[in-house]
Amino acid sequence: MKPPCVLLAAALWAGCATTSGDVPEPDYAADAETNLAKGDEALESKNFIEAERYFEYVKTKYPFLEAARGAELRLADTDFEREQFLEARDRYRNFIKLHPTHPKVDYAAFRAALTHHREIPSDFFLLPSSREKDQVEVRSTLVAMGEFIRTYPKSPYVVEAKKLADDARRRLAEHEMYVAEFYAAKEKWRAVVGRLNRVVNEFAGLGFEERAYFGLHEAYLKLSDPERAKESLRALVQKLPGTPAAQKAQKLLGAEG
Repeated sequence: MKPPCVLLAAALWAGCATTSGDVPEPDYAADAETNLAKGDEALESKNFIEAERYFEYVKTKYPFLEAARGAELRLADTDFEREQFLEARDRYRNFIKLHPTHPKVDYAAFRAALTHHREIPSDFFLLPSSREKDQVEVRSTLVAMGEFIRTYPKSPYVVEAKKLADDARRRLAEHEMYVAEFYAAKEKWRAVVGRLNRVVNEFAGLGFEERAYFGLHEAYLKLSDPERAKESLRALVQKLPGTPAAQKAQKLLGAEG
């Protein structure tokens, strides 16, 4: 049996074996719309090279028709679907720059932002959890979606953009909690305080308050700062009134005087 690395290399080679030179030139139609439709069919079937050729043909052959604008977007979509996200992002952004008043400019802007979300590391079971990985694309997703929402507040894509922004915030909060727990295990309490304060200040309302405030309480006690430890408990009571967590915090406040 071949080792996993050999199998992976073989799979990658197979995926790269088909090049544009191996695919015959399409039988182009006599009009732009039919070529667009054929390109859409190829894209739907994941025949990316054929789709790209149809769209490039329309873009070049009919530069003054609206179909050429559609072809520009389809080319970006083609890169997106074959997971060439950097190239797709550049195409979408170029479309926005060239056609700022186009009816589908918000679509291009949303898809450009979406490329960041698609590049977030996955939780593949053989790899470390995504909360342990670099968070650059998570932060980029939050920034990009926020900018999209501000720029196109009436777009139909705003609802999805808000969901993805919330997901990015949750991922960032989980990462901060993970790092705080790591520092707590190392007894680096000032670093714990910094991370947990970021959670309660920047990522409120995501369900991390209980763990964060109790973590701050413990960290401040370890730092011989009982007043700030109590402030953490008071903040928890204020943020989560009537909950078991607030009752527990109230008992701790009573016991600590």
